[in-house]
Amino acid sequence: MSRLLTLGIEGGVALALISICAFILSGCLNQGDTMTLLDEKITMVEISLSNGDGAVNEDILISIEDKESIERIRQIIQTSVSQKRDINNQPDYDIVVSYGDEFPKHAIHLWLGNEDEESVLTYLTGEGESYTSSSQATNQLRELIHKEN
Repeated sequence: MSRLLTLGIEGGVALALISICAFILSGCLNQGDTMTLLDEKITMVEISLSNGDGAVNEDILISIEDKESIERIRQIIQTSVSQKRDINNQPDYDIVVSYGDEFPKHAIHLWLGNEDEESVLTYLTGEGESYTSSSQATNQLRELIHKEN
């Protein structure tokens, strides 16, 4: 009888520890919604200096077509996390993600952070949601923009 009682207590402690670990891990993994793109092959990314919120500058500064750079930009966009931000100034850049002629394009405004700072992205046609990139993503964006420019 005492052996059953001991197993019950040890089993309960183990179950409690597993529950606590699962709760902590779920909190770390669930940090908010991320930006989404179409589940299609990206054929080109165009970047232009922004003229302001609500429109895309048609005067393209950089046109990116190499697979490695496109993949880096896709990862940066799709790992940017929803975070409420008050944005009072105009975006630095407009990013247009193209999937070819059969699909619509994604237009994104970018407020590019300084080196080792976060950046802010919003969809051109959205309801005011803002997304924050990591400081590492900002550094990658800065490298891409300055390398191509």
